[in-house]
Amino acid sequence: MTYLGEIALILFATTIAGALSQRIGIPSVIGQLLVGILLGPALLNWLQPGELVHVGSEIGVIILMFMAGLESDLKLLKRYFKPAISVATLGVIVPMVCFYIYGIVMHQSFERAVFWGIVFAATSVSISVEVLREFGKLNSKEGATILGAAVVDDIMAVLILSIFVSMFSSGQSGAPNLAISLAEQAAYFVMVFVIIRWVAPVLIKLFERLPVPQAVPIMSLVICLGMAYLADLTGLSAVIGAFFAGIAVAQTNAHEEVETNIAPIGYAFFVPIFFVSVGLEMRFDHFWSNLGLILGMTIVAILSKLIGGGLGAKLLGFNFHSAYIVGAGMVSRGEMALIIAQIGYQAKLLHPNLYSELIVVIVLSTILAPLLLKDGIERGGQVKECVRKRSDRVG
Repeated sequence: MTYLGEIALILFATTIAGALSQRIGIPSVIGQLLVGILLGPALLNWLQPGELVHVGSEIGVIILMFMAGLESDLKLLKRYFKPAISVATLGVIVPMVCFYIYGIVMHQSFERAVFWGIVFAATSVSISVEVLREFGKLNSKEGATILGAAVVDDIMAVLILSIFVSMFSSGQSGAPNLAISLAEQAAYFVMVFVIIRWVAPVLIKLFERLPVPQAVPIMSLVICLGMAYLADLTGLSAVIGAFFAGIAVAQTNAHEEVETNIAPIGYAFFVPIFFVSVGLEMRFDHFWSNLGLILGMTIVAILSKLIGGGLGAKLLGFNFHSAYIVGAGMVSRGEMALIIAQIGYQAKLLHPNLYSELIVVIVLSTILAPLLLKDGIERGGQVKECVRKRSDRVG
């Protein structure tokens, strides 16, 4: 029954850390991430990234992205889908080019240098979503662009990974057929459209008639977990399915009831476990001996996404501060990069001695991303305030 103590420790520590973070003016998610580093193998070693944490974190990130979809404005997402494609495209190309060059400079082989780029081309906006929500920016043009870009980015990363592993993998046999994978993913997005347009509203109406407490929230969770599972089966990230499930439920009359009932479950239990799980991946085994490599990779990881994503937004008419917010929102690598790194390690596309260092860089970029996003949002707010005061004087 030791898992009961672990859960109690996680919930207590993340609550205190979140409160302290807000008190000193940083996003509460930073404190929760640091709890994982403090209590995990990197320092105190009180918690291990075992099955409990793994399952809890998967459910946590799925609920987090479901709530993001539930709170998103579908019209706004459609309006900024074109900038999202630009942000995702440059946000993939720039990191891949930068990490390929950096890998060659660090004497990696062609395949390993390219794979570095694939790992850091991935984006995980689940943590950025929490910061956007905290600052009331989830339903802004920047928030809509970041969410839309995350969907496109995920598809691009999966396609590039599938092609690369099938061409260069020496540790896996029978790599999935690319044409079949593409067909499955295309079918999935057709299914998403059908669910949003017809299936979700019908299911929600049916469950509204059942004389069972919480029937509608339960049905919404079935839709969420089902779409996440199907996304995972097609090779996409489960969080993409959860996000679209949130959008589907948001189009029904049960939007407020679902949000009121699901949010406490997620934010009081599963979401903190997810944030802690990211910190638990940190290790300091060879940190000091490879400090130069780690710092160099972290700088490239942050700047390549910040510049790539920001440039993609700037080219589509965003001003500098909005482009900076979008770029910062794409910096977090999180679970998507961790999964790709693990696949590369199993396929012998990563040097065994550098695997742990790569994980450290992924975690560091994920921890620093909310700080960059907070800085961008605050700078954007200051600019708007200056413009407003100037307008008042002119008026």
